[in-house]
Amino acid sequence: MPTSPSSSAQAAREALAVRLSHLRKDAGLTGRELSARCGWHPAKTTRIQKGEAPPSDADIRAWCAACGAEEQIENLIATARAVDSMYVEWRRLHRDGLRTMQQNVNGRHEKARVCRTYVSNVVPGYLQTPAYATALLTSITTFQGTPNDVAEAVAARVARSRFLYEGGLRYVVLLEESVLRTRFGDADTMAAQLRHLLTVMPLASVSLGVIPFSAPRVIWPLEAFYMYDDRHAVVETLTAEVNITQPRELADYAQAFAGLSKMAVYGDNARALITAAIDSLG
Repeated sequence: MPTSPSSSAQAAREALAVRLSHLRKDAGLTGRELSARCGWHPAKTTRIQKGEAPPSDADIRAWCAACGAEEQIENLIATARAVDSMYVEWRRLHRDGLRTMQQNVNGRHEKARVCRTYVSNVVPGYLQTPAYATALLTSITTFQGTPNDVAEAVAARVARSRFLYEGGLRYVVLLEESVLRTRFGDADTMAAQLRHLLTVMPLASVSLGVIPFSAPRVIWPLEAFYMYDDRHAVVETLTAEVNITQPRELADYAQAFAGLSKMAVYGDNARALITAAIDSLG
């Protein structure tokens, strides 16, 4: 089985910690000596060297100065910031509400030419109706206990649908059949959302496939992920957004998407599954 999608972020933290540890050793300093020069408790040095505590910009400056390695400061700060952006908790992203994050996601779509999307839980944001988005974002806000700006966040999310009709962005979407059967809002809200999927399917910018419950699994169900061209993937876990840019990992997600695509049905067969889900709502 694969490791957690946060594992690459942790590995990057540990690699940064090793670089800092090597600087200390090259300077001939013990952990206590470096701590004294930096003016903090030795336990902090230990946590940084184990990758348990991410160093701040100020920490890196102090560390490099203590080691006589000021020329490393800029590079190490850039590395630390990149590591920090790999694994970001939702509560941190949503600390001021959901709207800002929704606007930032729109920026990703503006820069992409192809967005490959796999979801096993909810309809992708750019295909959501306002009522469905309201029900979903309300549940997220309640769960996370973050400020309630659902109305503004829904407006920003629904605005993303403009990319379906303008520009050259193409969406290749794979839904597990469970997405069609997992209800957000009341029956009318869910039925309208499913009918909206039928409406967007003929668009030239959209390729939509559904993986039936009955499909023999080549790839097991995964957490939702979005691939922007071949340069950036975003994996959504319960607690965090994981940003992936390492070529090897991007290749793994591309391979998984290809396998999932082979299990999906398209066209009339996909429409039949969506229509059956609508009919089941009564």
